[in-house]
Amino acid sequence: MSDYWYIWLIIGVLFIVAELFTSGFVLLWFGVGAIIAGLLSMTGLVGLPLQVIIFLGISVALTIASRTIFERVFMRGSPGSGLKSGIDSLPGRVAVVVSASEGAMDEGAIRVFGSTWRAYPVEGEEPLKEGEQVKIERVEGTSVYVSRVGRLPSWRQSDSIAE
Repeated sequence: MSDYWYIWLIIGVLFIVAELFTSGFVLLWFGVGAIIAGLLSMTGLVGLPLQVIIFLGISVALTIASRTIFERVFMRGSPGSGLKSGIDSLPGRVAVVVSASEGAMDEGAIRVFGSTWRAYPVEGEEPLKEGEQVKIERVEGTSVYVSRVGRLPSWRQSDSIAE
């Protein structure tokens, strides 16, 4: 029987307990690897270098396998997997022009989701006018390129600017 079995078991339990305080779902597999190395160490059939190799091999293999399974089962096939957030959610959204176009580039400003963005009309569009509804066509850096959707009713124009 090797003298290292109890150290492996303590390390394994510490990894598993540490997993409870993290969200990465990685430390669990290192805990399992350490416990397996500890059990092999108890048999006395393998030396310390082989125990370390087994610990690392099992831990890394389980981590990779769990990531692959998690991605296949939970990410790709689930409803909402095409859910976009942040800047990725802007194209296709309707916004309100809060600052009319000016200058050679027809730079204006729009408001969408409570944020104001520098906006330019897409090629072939008229300059932007305050209060108009526009559709975001694409995002480039901190600027958006928009096309006209239509004009808000007069009773709605004052509300939309306050959004």
